[in-house]
Amino acid sequence: MSVLAEVVGNLGAIGYGLAAIGPGIGVGIIFGQGVQAIARQPEAYGLIRQNMLLGFVLTEALALIGLVAPFIYPKA
Repeated sequence: MSVLAEVVGNLGAIGYGLAAIGPGIGVGIIFGQGVQAIARQPEAYGLIRQNMLLGFVLTEALALIGLVAPFIYPKA
């Protein structure tokens, strides 16, 4: 006798959870490399910080688009 697992809930939520892994990794890489760059060249703090925040904003925009997309394009 086999037991079948039943998926209950919205599959879009599961998909978004999996899709949020990419931006999460990207944000970690951006800030990790930014801190390392500032430690190596502290006199370029302003430029490095500016580029780091720009990269964070662009990466986080992907996660927010993924969060909003199911509400804009609902299932028919």
